[in-house]
Amino acid sequence: MSDTDFLVRFAGVQKTYDGRQLVVQQLDLGIRRGEFLSLLGPSGSGKTTTLMMLAGFESPTAGEIFLDGARITGVPPHKRNFGMVFQNYALFPHLTVGQNVAYPLTVRKVPRPDQDRRVQRALDMVRLTGMSDRLPAQLSGGQQQRVALARALVFEPQLVLMDEPLGALDKQLREHMQIELKELHRQLGVTFVYVTHDQGEALTMSDRVAVFNDGAIQQLAPVEDLYEAPANRFVAGFVGDSTLLKGTFSAGRSAIELPDGRVLHGVDVNQAGAGAQVQAYVRPERIVLHREAPAAAVNVLAARVARVIYFGDHLRLLCELGPDQAQASVKLPLTLLNGLAPPQPGAAVHLEFPAAFTRIYAA
Repeated sequence: MSDTDFLVRFAGVQKTYDGRQLVVQQLDLGIRRGEFLSLLGPSGSGKTTTLMMLAGFESPTAGEIFLDGARITGVPPHKRNFGMVFQNYALFPHLTVGQNVAYPLTVRKVPRPDQDRRVQRALDMVRLTGMSDRLPAQLSGGQQQRVALARALVFEPQLVLMDEPLGALDKQLREHMQIELKELHRQLGVTFVYVTHDQGEALTMSDRVAVFNDGAIQQLAPVEDLYEAPANRFVAGFVGDSTLLKGTFSAGRSAIELPDGRVLHGVDVNQAGAGAQVQAYVRPERIVLHREAPAAAVNVLAARVARVIYFGDHLRLLCELGPDQAQASVKLPLTLLNGLAPPQPGAAVHLEFPAAFTRIYAA
């Protein structure tokens, strides 16, 4: 992919606040035109600092940031022409909804008739038609967030930056807003860069996700690749739930040998050496539950049900695999029960770990 395919490019960007510890290390990142890119990671991973450098609120210690091929490293925020949406909304309490949304147009000296037209269109986009005369205090949290989004979109920026914008909303409203945001992105075709520590949020909305840890991108990939094929142990453990198995690597068979001698074949992700300590990760929905030992017992481990947790659309079974292993987490859709009672705590079961979804990482 050539540089012309990227709207934004970070080249060798570093950031330190104390001159010793790098908050962002040697960041090389291209953001594609029109994509929804999420920066995902735990607190202190460097994702928010990366967004703030892109917005212009922070300056890189080293490296350059380019927009459309032009260097913007020293350009102040108000000249970058980016839309911004924050977790705290940052609305003017004394201005009406319409005046809040119009503010970026007023600053840019857009003629009043054009302002009215664009404000109305922005409010229509976020489904706040007819609310332009209300004050922010008269709106719910979700509505206030929509006003902040309308304000970020009203001047038709080529890039919209969002820093944990849904973090203050309750779970149901947050999930609803995720769907709304993704649909809005699809309609507008604007480039969105979205910071979150919520993996579900990132997977739901994004085209691609950059997973940060310790100031570096651990993996940058489309959401399906990120979930199904984590590049390393950090990504496998941070994104989604997994059952973790520990053992040694059997190179000739591409398998993990558990301390009790049982063997599971899998995918050797980062070329572990023979006899090396390794860890295998398997998603809960990929583990197949058998009540009786299958005839062809390949990649099957005997286990005992410890807990059964009801999730509404599925059951989550926590199963004991032995004294040297963590509990296996098995997702059992209710439709698979076919009217049968689920296994109860204490029941003996057999768990099949398909080799194609058993990913082995050097420890």
